[in-house]
This record gives sequence, C-alpha cells and structure tokens, in this order.
Amino acid sequence: MSSAVKLTYIIIFVLVVACSKEEKPENVLKEKGLDAQMIEVYNQAMEEFERGDVIYAGKKFGEAELLYPQSIWAPRAVLMSAYGYFSQGYYNYAINDLERFLVKYKNHPQTDYAYYLLALCHYDQIIDEKKDMNEILEAKKNFEYIVNNFPNTEYATDSNFKLELITEIMASKEMYLARYYIDREKWIPAINRFKKVVNDYDRTIYVEEALHRLVELHYKLGMISEAQKYASLLGYNYKSSQWYEASYIILNKDYEKERVSKKDNSGSILKKFKKLFK
Repeated sequence: MSSAVKLTYIIIFVLVVACSKEEKPENVLKEKGLDAQMIEVYNQAMEEFERGDVIYAGKKFGEAELLYPQSIWAPRAVLMSAYGYFSQGYYNYAINDLERFLVKYKNHPQTDYAYYLLALCHYDQIIDEKKDMNEILEAKKNFEYIVNNFPNTEYATDSNFKLELITEIMASKEMYLARYYIDREKWIPAINRFKKVVNDYDRTIYVEEALHRLVELHYKLGMISEAQKYASLLGYNYKSSQWYEASYIILNKDYEKERVSKKDNSGSILKKFKKLFK
C-alpha cells in the first residue's frame, strides 16, 4: 500500500472520529433540553393540581410524560395525574392512568403505591353492596395482591384492614339475598345463601344469625337432624348469643313456657319479699 493511500485512510478515520465526537454533545444537549422542557411542563401541572384543577393538571402531566418517556419524571407524572383524578373522585380517569402505569412501568419502585391507589379507586365506589359487586371484587383483588406481594409495606397494613371490611360487605350481600328468598318463600335458595355465610364468612358479624336461620328453615322443612346440627354449632361457638336462645326455643317448644313461668314466679316471690318490709 502506497504512502499516499495510507495517508488518505488516516485522514478519513480522523474525520469520522471528529464527527462522532461533535455529534455526541449535540444529542446530549437535545436530551437535556427535552428534560428541562418536561420538568417545566411537570411544574405547570403541579401548579394546576395545587389550584384544584385536576382535569387540566392531568392533561399537563400526560404532556410531560410524552415529552420524555425515558425520564424519571415520566412515571411520576402518571402517578400524580392518577392521584389528582382520585382526589376529586374522577375514578375512571385515575384507573386508566394506573392500569397504564402498571403495564408501562411495571418494575417501578412505586408499583406498590400504584396497586394501592387502584384498589382505593374501586373501594371508594362501593356505596350499595347490593349493586356494586364489580367494584367490591376489583377492590378485593387489588388489596389481596398488595398483601401477597408487598407484605412489609404500610399499604399492606391498610389493605388487610379494608379486606376485613370487604368480607363484612360480601357477607351482608349474602344475608340480603337470603332474606329476599325468605320473603318469597323460596326456602332452598335461602338456605344456600345462609350456608355460604357460615362457610365463607365465618368471622363476620352475620354468622350467628345465619346459623339461627339455618336452624329455623331446616326445622320448617321437617329436617330436624339438620336443624339440630346447626343449633349445636351455634351453641358451641355462641352460647350467650340471642340467636342461640332463639334456636333453642324452636327446638324446645316447652322452653318458652318454662321461661315465662319462671319469670312470673320470680315476680310474685319478689312481691312477697317486699311485703315483709312494709
């Protein structure tokens, strides 16, 4: 290879390196420019959020995310947008933001918060347990996810508490349906609903009444052994309950007469006792 050719290659190599060195700072400047622009838009969104205009703030947060999606500010913008919507009761908008966040930024360190806020969006929409079953189930699903996947967080503590409340709500719904069937003399569907309370929601405040109703309905249908089984279960676990006494009366018809008789006798004895001191 001649010296002239070698010199040509050297010149070309130097030019390529020089060009590459010149281009890199330009790209960095562009990125820095976008980042600064995004922060500016993000700050504008925060100002609108603090004023209480969460709709406009949400749009600005979305704009900030689109400007520089690789920035650390992008997922923050989505979460702030979701929280803004949530704080003003725009639950559907918040849910859309959070579901998108959990797909796009699934490894983000604030994933636990996103799931918690998503659960709250559904939980806060539970108004009537007879109608809001979808919201109940969605809230339950997300709270359970938090407890199972982020057990050592503050969100797990509150999620456990709210799951207990949701269990009470679901038991309440079953009791409502059971009473609905009783009013229409549909005994078997009513029995099935009360059994569900006993089997699935045995730690709720409704289990005592559910056991009594099972005693009542089985006795009504002539299924005495089944009635006695549930009465025994009620007596073993809740002997001091008013519902156990009501069940005892059903299975022991003479008990009420005896109780009234004792009450009358005790009254007459008391009257005699008082007369001694007149």
